[in-house]
Amino acid sequence: MKKILLSLMVLSVGFGAFAQNTAKKAEDVIKFKEIKFNFGKIKQGVPVTHDFQFTNISAENLIVETASASCGCTTPTWPQQPIMKAKDDKIKAGFNAAAPGPFEKTIFVKLKGVDAPFELKISGEVLSAADFDKLEKK
Repeated sequence: MKKILLSLMVLSVGFGAFAQNTAKKAEDVIKFKEIKFNFGKIKQGVPVTHDFQFTNISAENLIVETASASCGCTTPTWPQQPIMKAKDDKIKAGFNAAAPGPFEKTIFVKLKGVDAPFELKISGEVLSAADFDKLEKK
């Protein structure tokens, strides 16, 4: 009886490990041209946006379920329709630039059939209007 239980435990652990290795990764279905973007120095109170271009590299239609940001100052938008095999699309990252200072924000992209979200990063430095104008005059 002990041998049977031990054998069943070994098999269940083995199957569990195999199942974890076969999970799809975001890198298996989507290819971004870039995953980080630095806006550089931007003026406070002037929103900025950046398009993260990507390609569906899977054999199936790709569905972006959600794109959420690490804070409310970043507003991502994503395609609402499935993206066909080998086709391109984009995720737009908007940043409101309300508070002065350096920033780094993360956008979490959830793809259908992929457990872990894919991360995109935006960064830069927000300058007050006076500091930005001084920089522009140089």
